[in-house]
Amino acid sequence: MPLKSKIEELKKRREQVQMGGGEKAIEKQQAMGKLTARERIIALLDKDSFHEYDLFVEHEARDFDMDKKVLHGDGVVIGTGTIHGGPVCIFAQDFTVAGGSLGVMHARKITKIMDHALKMRVPLIGINDSGGARIQEGVNSLSGYGEIFFRNTLSSGVIPQISVILGPCAGGAVYSPALTDFVFVVDKISKMFITGPEVIKTVLGEEISMEDLGGARVHSEITGNAHFYAESEMECFEQIKKLISFVPGSNDSKPVIKPVQEPLSRYNINDIVPDDPKHPYDVRDVIKSIIDGSDFIEVQELWAKNMVIGFGRINGQTCGFVCNQPLVLAGVLDVDSSDKASRFIRYCDAFNIPIVTLVDLPGYLPGIDQEHAGVIRHGAKVLYAYSEATVPKLTVILRKAYGGGYIAMGSRHLRSDFVFAWPSAEIAVMGPEGAANIIFRKEIMSSENPEETRKHKVKEYKSKFANPYVAAAKGYVDSVIEPSETRKLLIHAINVAKNKSISGPRKKHGVPPF
Repeated sequence: MPLKSKIEELKKRREQVQMGGGEKAIEKQQAMGKLTARERIIALLDKDSFHEYDLFVEHEARDFDMDKKVLHGDGVVIGTGTIHGGPVCIFAQDFTVAGGSLGVMHARKITKIMDHALKMRVPLIGINDSGGARIQEGVNSLSGYGEIFFRNTLSSGVIPQISVILGPCAGGAVYSPALTDFVFVVDKISKMFITGPEVIKTVLGEEISMEDLGGARVHSEITGNAHFYAESEMECFEQIKKLISFVPGSNDSKPVIKPVQEPLSRYNINDIVPDDPKHPYDVRDVIKSIIDGSDFIEVQELWAKNMVIGFGRINGQTCGFVCNQPLVLAGVLDVDSSDKASRFIRYCDAFNIPIVTLVDLPGYLPGIDQEHAGVIRHGAKVLYAYSEATVPKLTVILRKAYGGGYIAMGSRHLRSDFVFAWPSAEIAVMGPEGAANIIFRKEIMSSENPEETRKHKVKEYKSKFANPYVAAAKGYVDSVIEPSETRKLLIHAINVAKNKSISGPRKKHGVPPF
């Protein structure tokens, strides 16, 4: 056969395979408001950058008449491409082919591109849209998931791993996204759950919709399993592109330095934090008054809102921000916000991203619900994460820093490299009102005017203890600074600490309070 004919045959084979499950299956996919696997990849990657591998892989199942079925590409598309010019590895499950179900060859394609990403030290993006394990292949399907989970763990902290849920992701399949760094979901499209509505109805007799069980909102607001929420697939892809621009390709490198921009003028740092410590404010405004171009990408925005985490740049360099949010529960640490902060701290530490901590909290959230939910164990995760982190750690105390919350939020005692405090900072074992009621209880109770005496003693406690100067006198705070000096000092601190190098005792690994 002449070469020209062979090339024509190759083109026909490609076209046939790239049709996935066929025109009707594609139409059904589109009717659900979903793009096809290849459309998703092309929309996400730089134009004309995608190169597909293993296009002609076929399944090996022979039971249950599977030998008579042709599953093009075995229901998953894999390959490499670029985002902002940087290389990435990617896979996208094809729901038009056998519901994107995972069989042994399907899994091998995924693990092949995962191995490639780890070997080449580039980010891995997985687009999940699958009905789950292919039951016709039995334990082979389960082995495929196990191989994927192992590689997720092996790559953790080495390359960024991003999961995109654009359809069902059920049963054992959900544990791969849970092992990755960031999970993206889209409203009315993403579904994640261990057991489906039918099983719950059979076992518990309860009826529940798929959306209420494990929809995008549920995992963004309630479970915390999702890190980014979007209204559409295209919005989701823009979020991924933005995230990629902030993080390095692997732990062997650092994020790309971008041109320096001044914060937007509308964020005046002197006007954000109220004088009255009881009045709330949005800590995101403080962040935007510090970072380049006021460009902040928030992570897990809809979950544990009393903690704000995310990425911004200072002097062109990516920094991770961990900040109490006074707008919600006065910014206290609780079970969920502790988990949120500690995981993010460890991500930043793994990928050479300096950590900036903005502190304003009255401490850990009290109450029987929190105690029974394990706030001791969860709260300890923050202490562990900060103590373990070896990247530059910079802390600014804006207002309240009481009790265990003061220690946990990047204090000098957990080896933060630079600790600054605004003049409005209150650093103490507890709030002035509570402290005065305990310390001066007898004097207050025995006075002729207890209320007036209480006010006087609160003022006395504030002047003696609830200010930044006592901590500064002990060397626990490096400098008491004007708010307007914050960005300048953070830029200086990052430059000073950029070659930071420390070593701890030899050990295999620590044992965090998981």
